[in-house]
Amino acid sequence: MKSRPLLHIQDLTVSFSSGSGDLTVVDHISFNLNESETLAVVGESGSGKTVSALAVLKLIPSPPGNISSGKILFTGRDGVARDLLQAEEPEMQKIRGRSVSMIFQEPMTSLNPVFTCGDQVMESLRIHLAYKKKQARKKVLDLFAEVMLPRPEEVFNAYPHELSGGQKQRVMIAMAISCNPEVLIADEPTTALDVTVQKTILDLMKNLQVSRKMSILFITHDLGIVAGFADRVLVMNKGKIVEEGSVGDIFHRPAHPYTRGLLACRPPLNVRLNRLPTIEKYMLDERIESEGVISPQQRKTDHERIYAREPILKVEKLSKQFGSYMALEKASFLVYPGETLGIVGESGSGKTTLARVVLELIPATGGRIIFRDQDITQLSSGKMKKLRKELQIIFQDPYSSLNPRLAIGPAILEPMKVHGLHGNESGRKERVMDLLQKVGLKEEHYYRYPHEFSGGQRQRICIARALAVEPQLIICDESVSALDVSIQAQVLNLLNDLKKDFGLTYIFISHDLSVVKFMSDRLIVMKNGKIEEMGEADEVYAHPRSEYTRMLLEAIPGGVQGAK
Repeated sequence: MKSRPLLHIQDLTVSFSSGSGDLTVVDHISFNLNESETLAVVGESGSGKTVSALAVLKLIPSPPGNISSGKILFTGRDGVARDLLQAEEPEMQKIRGRSVSMIFQEPMTSLNPVFTCGDQVMESLRIHLAYKKKQARKKVLDLFAEVMLPRPEEVFNAYPHELSGGQKQRVMIAMAISCNPEVLIADEPTTALDVTVQKTILDLMKNLQVSRKMSILFITHDLGIVAGFADRVLVMNKGKIVEEGSVGDIFHRPAHPYTRGLLACRPPLNVRLNRLPTIEKYMLDERIESEGVISPQQRKTDHERIYAREPILKVEKLSKQFGSYMALEKASFLVYPGETLGIVGESGSGKTTLARVVLELIPATGGRIIFRDQDITQLSSGKMKKLRKELQIIFQDPYSSLNPRLAIGPAILEPMKVHGLHGNESGRKERVMDLLQKVGLKEEHYYRYPHEFSGGQRQRICIARALAVEPQLIICDESVSALDVSIQAQVLNLLNDLKKDFGLTYIFISHDLSVVKFMSDRLIVMKNGKIEEMGEADEVYAHPRSEYTRMLLEAIPGGVQGAK
């Protein structure tokens, strides 16, 4: 028997007004969400997917937002279809959270920091279902157990900052399902999570959908994670639906070049490419030439060349303790000139602590860091300052890494001035212009400010700033994890191009295993502050020795051949 549509979106158009006129962000889209179905809406930032979901709950601020056409018909348990766009605010307040719930992308900003997690979930039950306090408390504890939160009593009394990212997301899920809604909208609910936590959250949502007979509208920029999760997929680009179909059709028979580009720009696990394909190429030409596979023999030749040289960095029994907590314990490894050493692990594994200790951004508790035959843990602050030009870092969030009041040209020029490079202001400015072009930006961008750029462009600015002092070693700390997969592919290709052009050495840190495999020659797997496994990247993926590494690999959406 064919399931009935719970939501019917018809000819929806949403625009936002600005100083330069109206911008249409959702352009005459129509689709259904059926009973007990998971529908994934996939697209890059700016595709209109989140705005479409917010329109369902009438959460688009007006002004500047304006829903200029369309109907959103919701058929509830009573079988009556209501156009939500025509509903008055008191009626919408009853629908939000009761009939249609939403999980937002960032749980920390969605939860109130001054109330305990239990009180926040109780509030929904008391407003929508008129629960008494004692009854609501028991229900919340049951919900916390249902979403598999450890120690529900402790979580009930905990504040959001006391929980991990995965635990906060579970609290948000518990809140969203508390009133047994018919429709659950999940907006990028796993984007900021480690691959293992992501898998757990997806499995949890799927189980809850079955047990509660919910329909899920799942929004994501990553096609890879919907393969084993969704029933149907909508692909959006520039406010329009460009393709719609079953998961099987979208993955195995994609019809639109944009969909094919989204699928192709994720780093593959079964082969090693010279470059990642980009969506732009697919949109310009449907007949894409092979990006070139690196053969095992070529890898062997490259590695013989790299590892025949003396290491540029030696890390010996490096430790870092915060109070009684050992964040990093006796880590030892070598980094060779011209290689990319990947470091992977879950949040809390110690990988970022390792990066900051190696750069002397925080002092080591024990151990040695030998860079070009100097133990940098023993250097004076003056000598370390001179050495800093050789060791640079690119952080995860480019926006918080840049001074919002400083134009990007002066921001790139500033470290050159500090280290006395390129003679004078004229020489330094000329070098900045050259670097802007090297990272794919334009000379006219010199006088623009960080807020005038996209996330991918801001990361290119941070890369240019790191290159400005002509370093030998750059640490990339989750430097692409906040980017859409298509922009991520462009930045990864850029990093590899710059590595060849400038003779760079990278330490590449990420929780995304497919990205680390694409970038790395060798790989370190970290767990609880210790090195769990180390080896040639392809070998670690094909034949993981550690059970923990195997678990990480099996959590990758779609699985991995070597982990089975």
